[in-house]
Amino acid sequence: MADREALLVTHTGRQRSTSHARTVAADLIKAGFLVRVMAEEAGELDLPGVVPVQGRHAAEGTEIVFALGGDGTFLRAAELARPAKVPLLGINLGKVGFLAEAEIADLDSAVRDVVARNYTVDERFTLDVLMECDGQVTARSWALNEVSVEKSARERMLEVMVDVDGRPLSRYGCDGVVVATPTGSTAYAFSAGGPVVWPDVQAMLLVPISAHALFSRPLITAPESTISITVAPYTTSALASCDGRRVFNLTPGAVVTVRQGDVPVRVVRLKRDPFTDRLVAKFGLPVDGWRLRSKPPTAG
Repeated sequence: MADREALLVTHTGRQRSTSHARTVAADLIKAGFLVRVMAEEAGELDLPGVVPVQGRHAAEGTEIVFALGGDGTFLRAAELARPAKVPLLGINLGKVGFLAEAEIADLDSAVRDVVARNYTVDERFTLDVLMECDGQVTARSWALNEVSVEKSARERMLEVMVDVDGRPLSRYGCDGVVVATPTGSTAYAFSAGGPVVWPDVQAMLLVPISAHALFSRPLITAPESTISITVAPYTTSALASCDGRRVFNLTPGAVVTVRQGDVPVRVVRLKRDPFTDRLVAKFGLPVDGWRLRSKPPTAG
């Protein structure tokens, strides 16, 4: 039996992803790892040393979880890595891949660093989510990026009341409200007009979506804060979405309470590049500006 085990999560329905996943699996097996893959993906990674697994405990007892794909694959892998408290390494095979630590060009070196245990681990802020209606708990969940409460009827406006730390903040007529982590500040919250927050900042973001209100600015709260979003009893029904992966129906009068999660997601860092450099690279920010890129006028 192998002394070292890893879980490999990828999008095997895509030929490119399958090919890279096979390469990673083969390199890990050669280095003495037993490689676990999710049962539904195992058929396309049929290699000696690959073991199909299933269920939410798939990462238990492993040394590391690899997520090969885009941000969606990373979030799916985080669902398995978080309860097992196992470090998660994202390798971007998608487009932006903001959550990934390495790009496809770094694939070989990333595997070598894992084999040599040449990496550090950051703990990322998460959110715990409690949903209630008429004083009864209807669901619990969590999020790495964000929790959104949004209208479920396209043609209707949603009305919500937002409380922070048990005190009323504002009532919004809106498309919804996003509560995000610093990690999620570059995702849905960013698209809704929220600020980018450096991932080592401990805070929560509150971002109204298309709010018909005089005060609809994004807000940043303390990490210890509790944010409650109440769907008005006389408004339309709504949906609560955690990382866009776990979606719950909310009836009028439902209350969604969000606070700092008890269990972080442990994310692998292969190099200590400043977050500024990552932001510039991922978003293609024009650090030179349009003036420096344009040619000076020719003397007449």
